[in-house]
Amino acid sequence: MQSMTGYGKAEYKENGKELTVEIKTVNNRFLDVIPKYPRCFVAFDDAIRKTVQAKIKRGRAELFVSYSDTSDSGKKIFLDDGVAAQYAEIGKKVSEKYGVENDLTAVSLMRLPDVLTEEFSDPDAEVLSEILEDTLNRALDNLNKMRSIEGLKLKEDVLKRCANVENLLFKVEKRAPELAAEYKSKLKAKVEETLSGVKYDEARLLQEVTIFADKTNIDEEITRLKSHIAQCREICESTEDVGKKLDFLMQEFNRETNTICSKANDIAITGFGLSMKNEIEKMREQVQNIE
Repeated sequence: MQSMTGYGKAEYKENGKELTVEIKTVNNRFLDVIPKYPRCFVAFDDAIRKTVQAKIKRGRAELFVSYSDTSDSGKKIFLDDGVAAQYAEIGKKVSEKYGVENDLTAVSLMRLPDVLTEEFSDPDAEVLSEILEDTLNRALDNLNKMRSIEGLKLKEDVLKRCANVENLLFKVEKRAPELAAEYKSKLKAKVEETLSGVKYDEARLLQEVTIFADKTNIDEEITRLKSHIAQCREICESTEDVGKKLDFLMQEFNRETNTICSKANDIAITGFGLSMKNEIEKMREQVQNIE
């Protein structure tokens, strides 16, 4: 199990070439890759996305790539003869006109604006592709290490909440059979009090109790919830589409719990049901962050 939230970084530094890849992920229903990189990486956009998709299934992934090449092969310096000649001519005129020393040297001339221009040559595409792929994969591995650590914490919390729901469901299951007997006792006492000793139809009383028992029967919901709890534990131990499966399962948890609360017609069971809903909501919040 992995969290959808994490951060990974990797660097390459060799022969004057420096490449840094950073990737940050947050929750998202589907995989959304947002790369930000220099112009020289535009040709690798498809390869970048496929590499990310191979190691991330869900989440919003912001990818940052920075690159510099300070090697001799990575840049060239050009002299602008026209600009240099103008500086030299103006320096000579100022010296003659104002009687000051013309201390213009080759080094000082090169330092003047626009005399020298620096141009960076496009890097070798094949070499750059290899460097990028290796660095990106290392950044993704570092990201997934963090996501796995966070995923273990999420798994522990989800399983703990699941156990809490199971304990509450056990209390509901224990309480449910008592409802019909209590209803019969209360109904009988009310009828006897109302009729004041007058004989009443016992069969009719049993019929009313049977109708009540049928309307408030929650055996099916309890059975389905037990099944959902077992599925939750099974999914937490799997590796495929964990987040999506648990997200759907949380809806089923809620559906059955709501039905129990509406059918039971009992304060105690309603209380247990509301506590279950609280635990399920906390599970759902955690599930939103699982890949």
